[in-house]
Amino acid sequence: MKIGIVGYGTAGQAAALFLARAGHDIDVFERSAELSPVGAGFLLQPTGFGVLAALDLDAAALSHGARIERLHGQNHRARTVMDMRYADFAAASFGLGMTRGALFSLLHERCREVASIRTGTRIDTIAADDRHVLDADGTAYGPYDLVVVADGSHSRLRGNSGLLRHDPVYPWGAMWCLLPADDWPHVADLRQRYDGTRTMFGALPVGHLPGHDGRRWLTYYYSLPGHAVDAFDAAALERMQCDVAALWPELAERTRALTDPARLHRARYRDVRLHRPWRGRVVWIGDSAHGMSPQLGQGVNMALLDAQALAAALAERTDPALALPDYARRRTGHVAIYQRLSRWLTPLFQSDSRVLAPLRDLCFGPLGRLPLARRQMLKILAGSKRDWWR
Repeated sequence: MKIGIVGYGTAGQAAALFLARAGHDIDVFERSAELSPVGAGFLLQPTGFGVLAALDLDAAALSHGARIERLHGQNHRARTVMDMRYADFAAASFGLGMTRGALFSLLHERCREVASIRTGTRIDTIAADDRHVLDADGTAYGPYDLVVVADGSHSRLRGNSGLLRHDPVYPWGAMWCLLPADDWPHVADLRQRYDGTRTMFGALPVGHLPGHDGRRWLTYYYSLPGHAVDAFDAAALERMQCDVAALWPELAERTRALTDPARLHRARYRDVRLHRPWRGRVVWIGDSAHGMSPQLGQGVNMALLDAQALAAALAERTDPALALPDYARRRTGHVAIYQRLSRWLTPLFQSDSRVLAPLRDLCFGPLGRLPLARRQMLKILAGSKRDWWR
């Protein structure tokens, strides 16, 4: 088939690779004039790592990333709120911290060999026949047998799809950046600190950044209300550094090097739900179909799983009229569980509530030591929970 993909983030790149491998002819449209990743770093879960293995990129990912064995969170009173180890889920299980640049580069090296990538082209409209896409100047491209929309949580093509149920911006966001990991002692841990639900920050080892001579990095993130993210300035940077110094002096040694607010990237998120992720010959994947809070760290993993599932559905049912409903069946249950969990858990860590933090700090630790609850918490962390009761 002739397939057009809108968006060149993780979902679009992975879809291009899986679909090209199946013999399809791929055109990709990216609105940015230059190809580059967005964001600092992320945690690849065992589910997402399995998709990279299916693309024969697992060894390369390991060489660029940082193997994560543990998630540890502590409140302002030094009480452990959560302590989860992947090995308690499965002996060989682990997460992989990676820079966005590393994953982008690994996927791009393959994509440019198998797909036609058109940069600086903002697709604004899908034609009524679902076989053509139109850019900002009204130029039409196609016809395509299938259009894959992978243009992120702030998708331009979702609003007029007729499929939208819900896509508000979360009231909280975050500031992100990369910090040198020189002499960082927690090389295999994602570590977080909390003070109530209004202050949360963390450090995740993410391995190497392409083009930086093998230096290792941390992704640092700092939670803020949405309006404070949009208005982050020198005064806000100083307040952030005071928070870090008070709660985590060890990390403050590194954040003191941040003297310019422009060094931190702003991130806002949407809670996206569609009635269904397809219409005619058009399918939405990744954050464009099911954006959610990053609290569970599943965005990249869901994008990779979507791309793999779409290619599998098309391999079994070559007619899009049959394949796209099959793709939706493969992914809807898994996505719905994580969207709901994200919606429930986010206020425990990012909100104005004075009640939720004490309950979180009191209950999370003991619950995590109960075998049944711990097993479910580990399944959620690893990205493998696909059913509410089993």
